[in-house]
Amino acid sequence: MSKDHTTHFGYQTVKTEEKAEKVADVFHSVAAKYDLMNDLMSGGIHRIWKKFTIELSGVRTGNSVLDIAGGTGDLTAKFARLVGPKGNVVLADINDSMLKVGRDKLTDKGIAGNVHYAQADAQYLPFPDNSFDCITIAFGLRNVTDKDLALKSMYRVLKPGGRLLVLEFSKPQNSLLEKIYDTYSFRILPAMGKLITNDSESYRYLAESIRMHPDQETLKTMLTDAGFSDTKYYNMTGGVVALHKGIKA
Repeated sequence: MSKDHTTHFGYQTVKTEEKAEKVADVFHSVAAKYDLMNDLMSGGIHRIWKKFTIELSGVRTGNSVLDIAGGTGDLTAKFARLVGPKGNVVLADINDSMLKVGRDKLTDKGIAGNVHYAQADAQYLPFPDNSFDCITIAFGLRNVTDKDLALKSMYRVLKPGGRLLVLEFSKPQNSLLEKIYDTYSFRILPAMGKLITNDSESYRYLAESIRMHPDQETLKTMLTDAGFSDTKYYNMTGGVVALHKGIKA
């Protein structure tokens, strides 16, 4: 890849090789208050979105699960209980600050033994082929530099018959909702970030990154192009969030 190849960081254009470091800086900044901000930003609705993701995963006792961009471990905690002592869950995140917060949080909850931690880039997952029954990535794909490469990497490490679930902010399906959402994202969210974390810019980036993320149909096509079959998506909260599903045949 040429040195002058560029990508987007929110609404900015940056060199491709610089994006990962810029995203890392955002999450180093917000890691300590990440859970609090999630609850405040979504009014707690993120828990419903994640609950639906768990229900659609089909994960059961003895399964092996990879939670990419697992951050503070909300999904990992639930998967750990589902797979039981004979199963295993890998909480993977590219950001060591988020990984530390997640490990501390799960340890405090007494969740250990069947949970492992990996600092990993979604584009180059450090796992053997056909390793996992289920892979989830919640609110992380939009931060990945090369999403197509990441989806192919996920396909590779998924077992045949396994499923990928991508939970991500998407495009509201109603024009009025979209206007309200834009006002919230670009005015209220940065102000909230400034108040809670003393960092408005990171939350401005998060709002911009959502707008730059592929819409529902585009992401569905990307899953199909990466090799997944039976691809579909489920809109939640009027399309503010969508859950995409794909199966490795």
